[in-house]
Amino acid sequence: MNIILANPRGFCAGVNMAIEALETALARYGSPLYVYHEIVHNRPIVERFTKLGVVFVDDISEVPAGGTVLYSAHGVSPVVRQHSEARNLLAIDATCPLVTKVHKEAIKFAKEGYTIVLIGHEGHDEVIGTMGEAPDAIVLVESAADVDNLDLPADVKLAFLTQTTLSVDEANEVIGALKRKFPQVVGPNKDDICYATQNRQDAVKKLVPEADVVLVLGSQNSSNSQRLAELARTTGKAAHLIDRVNELRDEWFKPTDTVLVTAGASAPEEHVQDCVEYLKQKFGATVESRVVREEDVHFPLPRELRVLNS
Repeated sequence: MNIILANPRGFCAGVNMAIEALETALARYGSPLYVYHEIVHNRPIVERFTKLGVVFVDDISEVPAGGTVLYSAHGVSPVVRQHSEARNLLAIDATCPLVTKVHKEAIKFAKEGYTIVLIGHEGHDEVIGTMGEAPDAIVLVESAADVDNLDLPADVKLAFLTQTTLSVDEANEVIGALKRKFPQVVGPNKDDICYATQNRQDAVKKLVPEADVVLVLGSQNSSNSQRLAELARTTGKAAHLIDRVNELRDEWFKPTDTVLVTAGASAPEEHVQDCVEYLKQKFGATVESRVVREEDVHFPLPRELRVLNS
C-alpha cells in the first residue's frame, strides 16, 4: 500500500485562531466558559473542550447574565450581538476574518440597494450569520436549479455572495447560472471562497487521479470536509469521511491500494497521523508527502483578547 499525504490539509488560519482564542479565554476566565455554536465543526475538538468545562450553546439566552461567551469561527448575526449586550455578556468574537469579510460585503450591497443572492447551505451557522446582516435583502440559493426558480424582476439590481466553505466548482456553476439569467449581477471584488477551502480542494483534484481510495479526516457537519469527499467521488473514487482512526474499516482497502489522505480545515493533524500509523501497521503502507501549494496565513487573536493581553 502507498499513502499519499495531501498538502495543504487540516487546520486553516481561522480554525487555528478560534482554537487559540478559546484556549486563551479558558486560561483567563476558567470554566464554565460559553461558546455560541460549536467553536469549529469538528466533533473531537468540541468533545475536548467540553471536558475542559466549555459549554456550547445554540441560544444566547442559555448564557447566564454577566457571563463570558465566545462567538464561533462561523460568525453570528447582529441580533445575537444585541442579545449579548442586553444580557451584559463579555463577548469574545472569534469569527474568521474571511467570514467577517462576507458580512461586510452583505452590509455594503444592502445599503446600496441590491438584492443579494447568497450561495450556501441552508441551516449552516455561517449562512445564518451572514443572512442576519441584511435579512430583508438576502435570498439563499444552493444550486443552479434554485437560480432557475428565482422569482425576481429581470432588471433587478442584483449581487451575489458565497459561503466561504463551498465547493469551488459547484459555486462557479451557480454563479454561471446567475450570470446567464441576470447578466447585470455583480459580485465581490475578490472570491469569497476561503483560500484554505480552495487549496485543499485543489490538492485533492491534483492528486486523486493517482489514488484508488480517498480518506478525508473531518466531521459530518463540516461543510469543507464534506466537499473534499464529494470532490473525490465525482472522479469515481471511493471516499470516506471520518473523525478518528477507530472509524476506519479494513474492507475499504486492498493491500495494493494507493490511498490519498487529506483533512478538512477543522480536523486535527493527530487524527490524520493515527490513521496513517494504522494503515502502516495493518497493510505495511509506505507514506509519501506531496505539496500542491504552500500556505503561510496567520490571523491574530480576537481584539478582546489582544486588549487584555497588552
